Amino acid sequence: MALQSSWYRDAVPKLRVHAVSTSLDGCIAGPSQSEAHPLGIGGEQLHEWIFATRSGRAMIGQDGGEVGTDDDFVAAGFDGIGATIMGRNMFGPIRGEWGSPAWTGWWGGDPPFHHDVFVLTHHPRPSLPMAGGTTFHFVTEGAPVALERAREAAGASDIRIGGGAGTIRAFLELGLVDEMHVAVVPVLLGDGECLFERSQWPSGYRCESYVATERAAHFRLVPR
Repeated sequence: MALQSSWYRDAVPKLRVHAVSTSLDGCIAGPSQSEAHPLGIGGEQLHEWIFATRSGRAMIGQDGGEVGTDDDFVAAGFDGIGATIMGRNMFGPIRGEWGSPAWTGWWGGDPPFHHDVFVLTHHPRPSLPMAGGTTFHFVTEGAPVALERAREAAGASDIRIGGGAGTIRAFLELGLVDEMHVAVVPVLLGDGECLFERSQWPSGYRCESYVATERAAHFRLVPR
C-alpha cells in the first residue's frame, strides 16, 4: 500500500498526527513512566513496528529496515511537514523544573525533525538550537499559541503534532486536527497513559480508512 503525498496534502496547510502507537487496551505509554522508563514499563513494544521499517531506522541514523505498508505510514509522517508541536514529556522524561541547561532532551545532538519544534510546558526555557536545523522552542502560553507560532514557522507546509496523549487530546478537543493516524499494536499493557478516555473520545472525527499488517493495524481519522 503506497501512500501518496496527496493523501495528507491539499492547498491549505494541515495540522496532522502520525504514527501514534497504542496498545490493544488503548495505552500509548506503559505504567510508571520515569527517567529510567521514559515510555513506561513495556511501552517500548508499542514502537517496534516503527523501528522495523526503513524510514524508522533512518530516523535514528541506522541503515536497512523493511519496506511496505508500515514503512509507507512512517514515511508519510515526514512528508510536507514544516514544524512540529509536542508536549513536555515527549521532549524528554524529566518532570518539573528544567535543572541543568546542559540537558537537551532525549532526541540526541541531531534530532530527526530538521525544523522548528514547539514544546508545550509550564516551565520557561530559552530556545534550544540543535544540529541539523532543529530548534526547540518552549511555549508556556498553551496549545493555541503554540499552533500560531508553528503556523508562522511552517509557512505553506503542514504541522505535525508529535504527542503525547494530553497534547493530542488538547488539539482534538479544539477541533483543530485535520488528519490523524493511529497504529494499534497487538500487545496489552494493562495500565499506563491512555490516548482516549471515554469522556474524551473525539466525537467530531470518524474513521476514514484502515489497513492491517502483521505488526500493526493502521487507522486514519478525519473530521466528520
